[in-house]
Amino acid sequence: MKKISVAVLFFLVCFLAQIVAQTATTILPVWNKRYDKNTLQDWLVTPVTSKAQVYTSADGKDIILYNGLLKRVFRLKPNVACTDYTNLANGQQLLRSIKPEASITIDGRTYAVGGLHGQKENAYLLREWLDNYTANDSDFHFLSYKVSELKSFINWKNNRWATNNKNATGKQLICKYASSLASLMGIIVNVQYELYDGLPLIVKSISIENNSNNTFKINRVINEILGLVEEESAVVGKPEEMKKQHGIYVETNYAFNNAMRYDISDQTTHWKTDPSYTSQVNYNYETPCLLEIYPEKAPGIQLQPGELFKSVRTHELLMDSYDRQRRGLMIRKMYRTVAPWTTQNPIFMHLVSSNDEEVRSAINQCAATGYEAVILSFGSHLNMEDSSIANINRWKILSDYAHSKGILLGGYSLFSSRRISDEDDVIDVKTGKPGGAFFGNAPCFGSKWGLSYRDKIKYFFAQTGFDIWENDGPYPGDVCASTTHPGHKGFDDSQWRQMEIQKDLYHWLNESGIYINVPDWYFLDGTNKIAIGYREVNFSLSREQQRILNRQNIHDGTIEKTGSMSGGFVPLTKYQGGDETAVLEPLSKHLKDYEQLMVQYYGAGVQACYRGPRLYDNEATRQMVAGTISWYKKYREILNADMIQLRRADGRDWDGFMHVNPQLKQKGFVMLYNPTNNKITRTIKLPLYY
Repeated sequence: MKKISVAVLFFLVCFLAQIVAQTATTILPVWNKRYDKNTLQDWLVTPVTSKAQVYTSADGKDIILYNGLLKRVFRLKPNVACTDYTNLANGQQLLRSIKPEASITIDGRTYAVGGLHGQKENAYLLREWLDNYTANDSDFHFLSYKVSELKSFINWKNNRWATNNKNATGKQLICKYASSLASLMGIIVNVQYELYDGLPLIVKSISIENNSNNTFKINRVINEILGLVEEESAVVGKPEEMKKQHGIYVETNYAFNNAMRYDISDQTTHWKTDPSYTSQVNYNYETPCLLEIYPEKAPGIQLQPGELFKSVRTHELLMDSYDRQRRGLMIRKMYRTVAPWTTQNPIFMHLVSSNDEEVRSAINQCAATGYEAVILSFGSHLNMEDSSIANINRWKILSDYAHSKGILLGGYSLFSSRRISDEDDVIDVKTGKPGGAFFGNAPCFGSKWGLSYRDKIKYFFAQTGFDIWENDGPYPGDVCASTTHPGHKGFDDSQWRQMEIQKDLYHWLNESGIYINVPDWYFLDGTNKIAIGYREVNFSLSREQQRILNRQNIHDGTIEKTGSMSGGFVPLTKYQGGDETAVLEPLSKHLKDYEQLMVQYYGAGVQACYRGPRLYDNEATRQMVAGTISWYKKYREILNADMIQLRRADGRDWDGFMHVNPQLKQKGFVMLYNPTNNKITRTIKLPLYY
């Protein structure tokens, strides 16, 4: 029997795959769109009626993603290339040139995935040029595609109040690629596009299958490359001095920096220069007009035979305005759609306890005032890492008691900011010794202790029925040079592998119905809440100062994230120093301040950590708390809607904001504050567009 050469074998595989692809193409609707009334509507005000769909062009050369708000077109032969990326709300064409659909570096060599070659003018792209472009032999070549309904990234389990209880809908396109190089036989690359109903949004990711018997080192994976139209014309100037493309907002699920903001937490967005763009006005070709998405310190992993690698998920939201308020509304709608768990917003207190009876008392007080949850705060007597039968039974009894009262029970657990051992701590690559973490010393999630911690947390929640997890850490992307930790090979893959372990835990908790409050930007991997953004020592300041500062925090912290994603703080007892002017205990002596702090947080749809041993100390206090919660629940839907910031608090004059939701019966709710000691009369113009 004659041996078949590698080249012939690849040709046969590609030929069969093309037959499959052509068969798939025939079942797709043919593109015939000329006009859509959705382009005349504002999708933030009027829901879009067009559904996400995948089309084929009449000549069979192209495949088109379209949902009434955006259109993205791919040429299929001789390789897949994105040739059109249009924001239909304003007609903006984002692309100026063709780039590969992805890029992967394997064993030190970089390969393009898809893409076409031959474009000479890179300032713009004409359709009639495409037939003359070619594919490189060394690139990964298109084999086939598959279209299906959008699948949920996380199968979240919702068992509490939320403004959105539905998973997103849309279409999913997966394009399969392989290489003709003998050294890469068995490597399959899948490029996935998720097109959402009702949003100008595409989520892009890639996966790499190792179907060979060899191990490959994946040095870098770039899952999106876009030759975008430049934002400004600058004859001289460095990339960092020039504006980036504001017509597209990009966010991935690989963000951490403890900043409470995505743009600072982002680890993946890279704006680069494009030397092939020789007709740009910048004399040194330094216009930042090439967008690449990849984590800087990852993956660096060994891909074993049979292993599947999944990249970061890149959310590409097309923007039609420079206005920060409008852009914030778009981003917030994206979160509510792709991460509906972020719209959960349970009403909780933060209990400082020393014994079980104090937990029961707090549960009873929550039930008596309309609160929905008790979270055992830091400094309490809860230890989730104790997997003994006695400890599990103890907290199972308290969890059952809380549930019998209709109350959720949760607790705090510390991961970072502590030292475990030389064996289990993060190892500094510079010294070879423990240290070098975000907070100096911290355990490595890939160490034996870290893997055990993950398992203990899962076991605790599975056995006790707890509902909420508040985790302090892990902190931003600690890398570890250990070569003995079972969860990673060495320094190169340490960040990625630790993040995989961490995200696996978040996914498990989310899909088990556990509410997750963590101090970093992991919303797209299943977490629910983060701090709104504040300086902790400010809670040692006077109550009068806190009122103003809290409203400033609310104003600033809810432009790019929703109120339900944001957490505030109210020190019922002493916190971070301060004296009696900073705290609310005894509660009955400070009812006015207590009510004011509750109203301004709940009025913003923001849950605060009311940290202390109790919610009320007498009947008058109970009635005030219960009355405020009753008011909040009456208007809960609109109070959890988007906010339009009206005037930032400064203590000199009025301040306030307005909740808006055109889909509710009550479409607006205005909250105004007078911080002065005098009555004031003002004429306020309310922006009612939304």
